[in-house]
Amino acid sequence: MARDIRELFKNDQIANEKMPKNHQERFLDKLDEALPVAKRITFSWMQIAASVVLLLGLSLGAFKYFQPQVTDLPVTVATNDTVETKTLGDVSPGLKKVEDYYLASINLELSKMKYTPETKDLFDGYLAQLDALDKEYKRLSVELTESGPSELTVNALIDNLKFRLNLLYRLRAQLKQLNTSDVNADGVTQSI
Repeated sequence: MARDIRELFKNDQIANEKMPKNHQERFLDKLDEALPVAKRITFSWMQIAASVVLLLGLSLGAFKYFQPQVTDLPVTVATNDTVETKTLGDVSPGLKKVEDYYLASINLELSKMKYTPETKDLFDGYLAQLDALDKEYKRLSVELTESGPSELTVNALIDNLKFRLNLLYRLRAQLKQLNTSDVNADGVTQSI
């Protein structure tokens, strides 16, 4: 009993018919049974926050676990005596040669000197002057470190080394003069 739908509309037979009660709900139920819809997974903000806290906790725990163990080391406090300073050798290789020459000459002259009870006062006076020059050299080295190399500072450091060496030459000359005066008085030759 196939009827043409166009004929029904022309005759207005369909327009007068009423649909049975709950027809739409039954149709949707049958449609859901035939084509089930996958349920969407929804997350609430509490679930998201809990997962973020969990990830942060695990990350922190892994960081602490894989961090190398540090043993308690004694704490040392640096004093002003151990300040790292630059020398002429740090400025240039040529100045290093000059500094090494003067320091070697100063040490050589000091090693040649013979300290005797008769020359104690003379030695002490010169050693006090050498100590003052050494303190000035350290101060100039700190200035070289802090403000960088300048012509004045470099020249002052070299002049300081020259003064120290000249001071030792004068000490040697005075000791020689003192020994020759002792030779004339005693008639015995002594060497320096």
